[in-house]
Amino acid sequence: MPSGLAALLDDIAGITKLAAASLDDVSGAAGKAGVKAAGVVVDDTAVTPGYAMGFTPERELPIVWKIAVGSFRNKLLFLLPGALILSAFAPWAVTPILMVGGAYLAFEATEKIIEAFVEHEVAGDEAEDFALSSAELETQKVNGAIRTDLILSGEIMAIALADVADKPLAIQAAALAIIGVLLTVAVYGMVGLIVKMDDIGLHLAKGRSKALQGLGRGLVKAMPVTMEALTVIGTAAMLWVGGGIIVHGLEHFHLTPIPHWVEGASHWAGQVPVVGAITGWLAMAAGSAVVGLIVGGAIVGAIHLIPSKKAAH
Repeated sequence: MPSGLAALLDDIAGITKLAAASLDDVSGAAGKAGVKAAGVVVDDTAVTPGYAMGFTPERELPIVWKIAVGSFRNKLLFLLPGALILSAFAPWAVTPILMVGGAYLAFEATEKIIEAFVEHEVAGDEAEDFALSSAELETQKVNGAIRTDLILSGEIMAIALADVADKPLAIQAAALAIIGVLLTVAVYGMVGLIVKMDDIGLHLAKGRSKALQGLGRGLVKAMPVTMEALTVIGTAAMLWVGGGIIVHGLEHFHLTPIPHWVEGASHWAGQVPVVGAITGWLAMAAGSAVVGLIVGGAIVGAIHLIPSKKAAH
């Protein structure tokens, strides 16, 4: 009996060590892949607050919560199984799908830039919004945010999958699930803070402490600037991430001139003393953004200009 108990304890110890090693593999894979998806996370965080703005303060957090639930559903019910199926049966498709998603991000960013510099009629859209009830408008905004999240979450999961594709399927599933949950909590927790920043500021401004009052007034005044900055950051992140995905995809398919130019610029900028790592990264991001702008501009032209010419004829 003692020998049997000792053997059982040895088996339990072995299983525990195996489980610990698997957890290390999962956490390591999730951490590495999550870092690579950080650019899309920045974009997601910058884009989402706009969907919750314009409603009464008591509706802002419920709207963010609805979008967050939709994001969980996108990642865990649709994208995670789809990613595992791709990994098991069509791993060759991951890079092309990433490139298509990168082109979409570049297109969205380029269209935002063009809209910022070109006057366009918005009266029709505003009239349509006024024609909707508050509940209908809220539903429309939430559904739009969830659709946008589906694209961004798809990019996150695809980037993560590309980084854990050589791992066993169980580790892939666990790593992708961890990334999906943690990034969603981080993104929508930050979004909730952003959309309530002015309310937090108003609350602090009513406090007894002059320091807190000053901080509160500062938060209220910073709200519009923060939203404008998020718009710029989100657009830049879309260009950088989308262009970077396209550059890496071209390199994967050995279409190397453009990747070599971007990498060469990054290597040259990285020679700056002391701050070489920063300047090298900035050059890589700028080169990727230029590629994204070119690709996005081509798509915008194909979608908007060509149909206009046909209609004119």
